[in-house]
Amino acid sequence: MSRFFYAKLAATNLKKNAQTYLPYILTCIGTVMMYYIMVFLAENEGLGKMSGGSQVQAILSLGSKVIAIFAVIFLFYTHSFLIKRRKKEFGLFNILGMEKKHIAKVLGFETLYVAVISLGAGLLGGILLSKLIFMVLLKILNFEVPLGFDVSGPALAAALVLFAGIFLLTLLNTLRQIHLAKPVELLQGGQTGEKEPKTKWPLVMVGTLSLGGGYYISLTTQSPLAALSQFFFAVLLVMVGTYCLFTAGSIAVLKLLRRNKGYYYQTRHFTAVAGMMYRMKQNAVGLASICIMATAVLVMVSTTVSLYIGMEDVLRTRYPQNIMISTPVPARQSVEGLQRSVQEVLAKHRLVVKDRLDYRYVFFPGNQEGGTVITAESKMSNASSSVREFYLIPLEDYNRLTKRTVSLEDQEILIYSGPSKYENDTLTVLNRTFTVKERLDSIFENNLDRVSISGSYYIVVKDMDVIKAMEEARAKENGDEPSGYNYYLGFNLDAGEADSSAVYQDIRTAVGSDYPGSSIESPVAAKESFFAIYGGLFFLGIFLGALFIMATVLIIYYKQVSEGYDDKARFEIMQKVGMSREEVKGSIRSQVLTVFFLPLVTAGIHIAFAFPIITKLLAVLNLTNVGLFAWCTAGTILVFALFYALVYGLTAKVYYRIVSWGTSV
Repeated sequence: MSRFFYAKLAATNLKKNAQTYLPYILTCIGTVMMYYIMVFLAENEGLGKMSGGSQVQAILSLGSKVIAIFAVIFLFYTHSFLIKRRKKEFGLFNILGMEKKHIAKVLGFETLYVAVISLGAGLLGGILLSKLIFMVLLKILNFEVPLGFDVSGPALAAALVLFAGIFLLTLLNTLRQIHLAKPVELLQGGQTGEKEPKTKWPLVMVGTLSLGGGYYISLTTQSPLAALSQFFFAVLLVMVGTYCLFTAGSIAVLKLLRRNKGYYYQTRHFTAVAGMMYRMKQNAVGLASICIMATAVLVMVSTTVSLYIGMEDVLRTRYPQNIMISTPVPARQSVEGLQRSVQEVLAKHRLVVKDRLDYRYVFFPGNQEGGTVITAESKMSNASSSVREFYLIPLEDYNRLTKRTVSLEDQEILIYSGPSKYENDTLTVLNRTFTVKERLDSIFENNLDRVSISGSYYIVVKDMDVIKAMEEARAKENGDEPSGYNYYLGFNLDAGEADSSAVYQDIRTAVGSDYPGSSIESPVAAKESFFAIYGGLFFLGIFLGALFIMATVLIIYYKQVSEGYDDKARFEIMQKVGMSREEVKGSIRSQVLTVFFLPLVTAGIHIAFAFPIITKLLAVLNLTNVGLFAWCTAGTILVFALFYALVYGLTAKVYYRIVSWGTSV
């Protein structure tokens, strides 16, 4: 026997199975290329030296880890399609005299060929495209595009190690299956799943409850803080529910349809229901995976696109005024010095402020339980439903800003609690019970809760003496020193970005030394950082979206090929027992359309139910323009549906060619 016999046989096998291996190899090349590019960007020294570049690199580093995990799971999953189709071939080799160790040698060479082609073409493509993708990223981030071209050694090494490991593990897994299987089992390997599956009602119940639980969390979550803690649990429930209902629920529905005699005993329905039922056990996991990945693509792309497009909205929400100063004022210090320093800077630049807003306040977190506020840190709960931010404001400042003439007694308050009205007539805080004199419908504009994710209460009290007494009580309760009060000063400037930036820098210098701990913010100063973060998220969303779409296409393709070979014999029998060719074609269309578009429809339902909780998460990222997110979501769904339909048209031809014996359907 020639020393190159097994190598030649492996090459011949790949050529003969090109219909199934070529898409797999192309996907491996694409995954290698995308992983190299992501690591190249995350490790790029030039990007790290740019303003905000370190934040982008952290996002991209996370993206490279996501791609690595995805590559391991996905390539293992798709490789199982290849092995299933070829088990009969391996069994035939075994029966004709080839020992399993010889089959292992053939598989070893096949894996080597696939690995060399995938890594070679993938790394070459990644190296050639890395500069282009880098330029696109910098364009998205509004960074300067540097000249030069380089190859990343760390990215090359990371890609080689990761994918060599993946190919080795897939080979070992395949050898394990071949070693444990008997020749007869190998010959029948492609025919598994032909027994009618049983209806697993407990799994149906688990799926229904899980999906319902995930939807309920999304619909009932009210605050952004609660959304942060509940979102991933809701996602987990929806994933469990999706897999359970696709595997068990679909079979239950099909059997219910079979019981409906008027529906079932129609030619097209009979063959479609019967055909789907017999193999739903093996198809359901693939359909559920398509549904989950489609949902992930829609969520990632719609959210990152809306964040990037709505950058100006985000900046206005987070920074409603050109200059915003919040500073702690010690008990023996006043704010006159801060005001004087700010005025001197404005006079230097010959600018006049407008929309000035300034007031004194004391802030503390607490748990609201009915009409009582718990402020002791040892007794506070982290439950997102009860955490609130409390701002105590003196009546003098409130009346000045609102131009009202309200009067209060020592134990009376005005309260503003945002969209959810405070229902009780009293409020007990720091062992002091206040009577609610008035529930305010609004508070002055551009207040401190503009970025609150837990809900804020503004409590107007009689004077600063009440505020100081309550601050002393809070400090005593938590074993702290009284911290005095805080002062907020914000205003707008009728000036361009350059002048606003100069004013911001001068105020930081003038105020920072005399009032340490001050927070001085400006949208001009934060713009680069926001572009870095949201531009990085936008790039990552598009990049991962493309990767998931590629994976979805491959799963759909293999599903169509697998279905075609399984259906071919069945439809031949149906034609032989009396069904016309047109009836067979109609049945094929009915089955393929139903199964193919079921994941897309389900993904659309998932997105509809997830919309409320995603809007809360976007509020955490300062995007409160729900209309913009709705339009981005609708546009993403439309584009994805068109792409999905195109994929259907292309892959359905493969299915029809296998099932219909070369006839156009």
